[in-house]
Amino acid sequence: MLVFLWTLPTTLIGLAAALLWIALGAKARIRHGVVEVHGGWLAKRMLHAGGFAALALGHVIIGCSPGVLDQLRTHEHVHVKQAERWGILFIPAYLLAGLWQLLCGRHAYYDNPFEREAFAAEAQPVKACEAHQQRQ
Repeated sequence: MLVFLWTLPTTLIGLAAALLWIALGAKARIRHGVVEVHGGWLAKRMLHAGGFAALALGHVIIGCSPGVLDQLRTHEHVHVKQAERWGILFIPAYLLAGLWQLLCGRHAYYDNPFEREAFAAEAQPVKACEAHQQRQ
């Protein structure tokens, strides 16, 4: 319960965004304890405007489509866990980490430690499958 309270400010931002998406035709579902929102008018603009397919804000994940959410669920759930750790500080910490990377001449997204953790989690099942295949 304390984790949900600690994450609540970020989740409220996510819920506000989700309500806007739903008002513009998106659908919502609950998967693995997280509200997932997908589709609608904004989903069509998501990739074009920001170049991203999904976004986690607390216990809310917004994605372009159900397939995208299925594909990126592991990655986005890392961000949910990060929001649980950082609470209200998650969004500022994420943005400052990206800014720091830019100031150091690196990529704001791909070199952001929050993203690197999420990408590493995505790769773990693949590595486990490769290790299993090598043993056979």
